[in-house]
Amino acid sequence: MSDPLLFNPRTYDPAHFDPETRRLLRATVDWFESRGKRRLIEDYRTRAWLGDFLGFAAREGLFATFLTPEAEGAGDPDKRWDTARIAALNEILGFYGLDYWYAWQVTVLGLGPVWQSDNAAARARAADLLAQGEVFAFGLSEKAHGADIYSTDMLLEPDGEGGFRANGSKYYIGNGNKAGLVSVFGRRTDVEGPDGYVFFAADSRHDAYHLVKNVVDSSKYVSEFRLQDYPVAPQDVLHTGRAAFDAALNTVNVGKFNLCTASIGICEHAMYEAVTHAHNRILYGRPVTAFPHVRRELTDAYVRLAGMKLFSDRAVDYFRTAGPDDRRYLLFNPMTKMKVTTEGEKVVDLLWDVIAAKGFEKDTYFGQAAVEIRGLPKLEGTVHVNLALILKFLRNHLLDPAEFPPVPTRHDAADDGFLFRQGPARGLGSVRFHDWRPAFDAHKHLPNVARFREQADALCEFVRTAAPGEEQSRDLDLLLAVGQLFALVVHGQLVLEQAGATGTDEDVLDELFAVLVRDFSAYAVELHGKDSATPAQQDWALGAVRRPVVDESRSARVWARVPGSGPCRSSCGAPRPSSRCRSR
Repeated sequence: MSDPLLFNPRTYDPAHFDPETRRLLRATVDWFESRGKRRLIEDYRTRAWLGDFLGFAAREGLFATFLTPEAEGAGDPDKRWDTARIAALNEILGFYGLDYWYAWQVTVLGLGPVWQSDNAAARARAADLLAQGEVFAFGLSEKAHGADIYSTDMLLEPDGEGGFRANGSKYYIGNGNKAGLVSVFGRRTDVEGPDGYVFFAADSRHDAYHLVKNVVDSSKYVSEFRLQDYPVAPQDVLHTGRAAFDAALNTVNVGKFNLCTASIGICEHAMYEAVTHAHNRILYGRPVTAFPHVRRELTDAYVRLAGMKLFSDRAVDYFRTAGPDDRRYLLFNPMTKMKVTTEGEKVVDLLWDVIAAKGFEKDTYFGQAAVEIRGLPKLEGTVHVNLALILKFLRNHLLDPAEFPPVPTRHDAADDGFLFRQGPARGLGSVRFHDWRPAFDAHKHLPNVARFREQADALCEFVRTAAPGEEQSRDLDLLLAVGQLFALVVHGQLVLEQAGATGTDEDVLDELFAVLVRDFSAYAVELHGKDSATPAQQDWALGAVRRPVVDESRSARVWARVPGSGPCRSSCGAPRPSSRCRSR
């Protein structure tokens, strides 16, 4: 059975997109399939540079078509910044190898400050470089300060002719070895405070650009580079002052959304491989998948992965509908980065518990999946940073809903231009949201959705009567536990919205919410044990613990959906569309 919830390269046909998008996505799948799993794994093991893939992308115009905004597309009707198809490509690249996704991801980040800039010459230059097949880089982090842009040591000294001389180094900069344009963040030596910030465009092939090394042992070229008296002409300046600061944060807003769908792709490939191995392995005269605890772990992994996809697909709609009066994406974005990627870690951990030592073998995709899935929660801001961010929206989201027009499914071929006109990166506490309850009400006939709703209502009561006070607001450890509880409510809301729009199988939904009920209970117990939790908070925490509604027949029906749970699977585990099974 080919599950419509999961990406299957053998049957993939993104018919909901326009013809050119469909062609490019299918061509990308075909390129990887023709390369073969063995070659992809060998390239990963030998840390081969991604030249062949980037050559394919250049020939097909993949990056240029997907990453050139309509305004810079010179009338090409296929060029636009379309979050829906960008998400689809993230999933494909994650499925075949995170190294390929990474080269694409840092190109997205490198373009962010350019597309936000009023510098028409720089935008035209970037569009031309994309058309030539070049990649881009985002020069923000530094070795001593990480992504603390307040403390940048990239210094720009005025040259007396309207430009600057830049000196300093950047660290952990993807594509820094090959980027045709590097968006670099620094500060002027002659201006104090925020007014001194500058974003400028640099060329990695310039003589004053010194590539130091790849700082990771990987095909990803995550570089350290140093600028030494690098000439920054007026036409190279992208942003100055507060606008440069905002461009950095807004670029991360755009880029970190890509982490969730890359995580989904990794989990899908790992699941196909792991479940196939488990089913074909005989222990004590039975397939491993016949053992009850194995079925429970694999079923939990499957429904968690389904939840990841449902949430991320719905979040796309809010990104594409965003505008000055609708900034709900500012909550759903760190949610995709934090919640979906950590769910990905849980999925891989569950799969690894089943396949055990097989997960270490060098000829499996799973070996790299187990490593790469760890990186995504830690990129573009840690889990803790993003949890702290979503707490800014807690009260408005839970207790003070506003009226908004319904947000439709957004697969239309439109340019998401607002993402490069986000404006000042502040005022998060004033963002309003639609009522989260109707999504739950529409599925209240499902026992575990109803049980989780009890927990969500309890969290609202916690916010009203036992929320952290002024002193506790400085205890980030306690606040993060509250953030995890809030994240589960938001996660469940968008899952149910997407399920309602797509007609998702109700058995899968109820099984997923059984998992979420357990998760909520676990985080409530964690809050109970925090050092600074008050007696009222401790009482609330224990009172919020619930047991999921058990239904063995439902669980059995969901198990039957798990890919690879039956016989005859291909070498990568993806189900074939016909009964004839020939492993490649």
